[in-house]
Amino acid sequence: MKRYKEPHFQERIAAAASARTEVLDRLRTKAPVVRASAPEDVERRLAKEAAAREKRQNALLAAKEQKAAKRAQASEEAAAKAAKQKPELSEAERKSARDARYLARKNRASS
Repeated sequence: MKRYKEPHFQERIAAAASARTEVLDRLRTKAPVVRASAPEDVERRLAKEAAAREKRQNALLAAKEQKAAKRAQASEEAAAKAAKQKPELSEAERKSARDARYLARKNRASS
C-alpha cells in the first residue's frame, strides 16, 4: 500500500486555480434564467422607461433652448456694442473735423 504524500504549496495553488476555472466554466455554460413577468410588472417597467425617456428629452430641449438664448444674448450684446462705437468717418469728414479743431484752438489763443 502506498503512503499518503502531502501536496506541496505550488501543487495546492494549481489545484485551487483549476477548481476555480472549472466552477466558472460550469456557471458560464448555464442558460440564463428567464422569469415570466407579470403583466403589471411589464407595464410598470414600460411606464418607468417612458418617463425616463421623456425626462431625457426634456433635459435636451432645455439645454438647446438655453444655448439658443445665450447665442441670442451674445448677438444682441454684439449689436449694442457695434451701435455704441463711433461710426467710421470718411476722409473728408476727418479733414473737416481737424480743421474745426485747429480753428477752435486758434480762436482760443487769440482771445
